[in-house]
Amino acid sequence: MSRFLNVLRSWLVMVSVIAVGNTLQSFRDHSFLSEKLYTGAPEFVNGLQARTFGIWTLLSSIIRCACAIDIQNRTLYHITLWTFVLALGHFLSEVFIYKTAPLTIGVMAPLIVASFSVIGMLIGFQYFPETQEEVGARQKKRN
Repeated sequence: MSRFLNVLRSWLVMVSVIAVGNTLQSFRDHSFLSEKLYTGAPEFVNGLQARTFGIWTLLSSIIRCACAIDIQNRTLYHITLWTFVLALGHFLSEVFIYKTAPLTIGVMAPLIVASFSVIGMLIGFQYFPETQEEVGARQKKRN
């Protein structure tokens, strides 16, 4: 396995552990979200929304950790990439469309993590070994 994929695996584990902490915080005290993320509309944050956010974050954490364990599983790799794309889309829409999350450090941190993760995972594709189907298709083109 390439050095890059090993670094990416470590990154995914670190991001997963941090996400578990965010999950616990969302269940413990929903004011965490209104004080750190959704400061543009704190009145929209309630216990139900915080728990939903916590479950979404926990699911993303589990997927990312599973990918770190089995990073050469292409299907899991794609799903993990999508967790970061969705997180990026969510936070960008809250900042620029719904205006519930001004660009504070609490919002910029997940935007930066999601952006770097998407870029890293896209780069990681070039380090995957070729599948039998890809080798067969390449050989057919030569003949």
